[in-house]
Amino acid sequence: MQTLYEWLRRHPFAVDAAGAFVLLMLGSIAVIGENARDEAAANAFITLVLCASMAVRRKHLLVAAIGAIAGGLMQIAAGMLPLVADAAMIVVLHYAAKSGPRWMSRLGLVLAFVGPGLLALRIEPEEPGGLRERFFFFAFVSFMLVIAWVLGDSMRTRRAYYAELEDRAARLERERDAHAEVAAAAERARIARELHDVVAHNVSVMVVQADGAAYAIDAAPDRARDALGTISTTGREALAEMRRLLGVLRSDADRGPYAPQPGVEQLGDLVDRVRDAGLPVDLRIVGVPVELPKGVALASYRIVQEALTNTRKHAGPTANASVVLGYGEDALEMTVTDDGRGADAPGDGMGHGLVGMRERVAMLGGRIETGPAPGGGWRVRALLPYVAEAGPTTVPSASGNRPRSKPSAAFPARTTPPVPPAPTAPTAQGAA
Repeated sequence: MQTLYEWLRRHPFAVDAAGAFVLLMLGSIAVIGENARDEAAANAFITLVLCASMAVRRKHLLVAAIGAIAGGLMQIAAGMLPLVADAAMIVVLHYAAKSGPRWMSRLGLVLAFVGPGLLALRIEPEEPGGLRERFFFFAFVSFMLVIAWVLGDSMRTRRAYYAELEDRAARLERERDAHAEVAAAAERARIARELHDVVAHNVSVMVVQADGAAYAIDAAPDRARDALGTISTTGREALAEMRRLLGVLRSDADRGPYAPQPGVEQLGDLVDRVRDAGLPVDLRIVGVPVELPKGVALASYRIVQEALTNTRKHAGPTANASVVLGYGEDALEMTVTDDGRGADAPGDGMGHGLVGMRERVAMLGGRIETGPAPGGGWRVRALLPYVAEAGPTTVPSASGNRPRSKPSAAFPARTTPPVPPAPTAPTAQGAA
């Protein structure tokens, strides 16, 4: 049946021609029953015109409308009673109201009253006077035509409404994608500023080490001091230039004293602040801690910070959170879960938290999973390699406040024991 339905949709003219042929056969039977040869010939011609109009209505609606009007006028002129083929008028009027231009639809509605009225005046009633008979005839024929017009116009209105909804949905989708791109660009800029801070800190260390070396070298002290002095001066100039660049990139609200960016060593302080804010948090460390690259340490801190922020915003007042930090041989795995509302949490959809997480992880060549946890609540799980891969993984687009991301294929097999899940499972809700 589905195949037949699809074939019928692909061949509308064949469907129309078949319907017109059936109507022509029924009309021919009525014509054969006529006693008067002249009246039979007129009926046959009108039936042929109306059936042809019905067959071509989809391809040539104007021709079909002219044919239907001509057939009706011929019936009025001859004072004939309605024919079987007059059903073609109903079909043509319905299609004109549904798909034709507005002027044709309105003209069809007017003729739905005028045509039956003129025909009611032309026919000879069986009773003398026959006003009642004429009125019922007019009411019945007009009712059939008006019903066809109303159904067609309703379909036109519904189609226009659906087209407007589709256009609006497409426009909102484009706006959402543009919003996500802007958010990603803003997040990249913020990450770049933070990485600049890391570089600036390393340059500061270089300056300090160069100054110290200037006093530690005994061989050729004058030339060594001159060379190291040049290094120190160049380093200070580079640091000053870096700070000027940061001053341009940062907004007034971002400006403050220069200090090294936070890392995993500051996670304890972060957890304490979150606890003081009213969210119970359990921090666990699995494996042997190792010294992390600056970018990985900063990203791990920011991901946990964002996840706990989202938990406070969306998980509910009674939620508990758990942070598990797992040190593997070549990667750091973080799992932040909560037992809050999970995917049912409300949100305004305007945050960029997930965008930031994914941008950070992609920049370092890692992987991240976010979504409802199996036991309820929300979970954020990230894997950050100690050494960035050759090319970052593709970053999925983040739209909406809580994207229902499907769990991706599991992270690559680890050489260290797996990080045990949090007791109450699930974390950070959608973008902050």
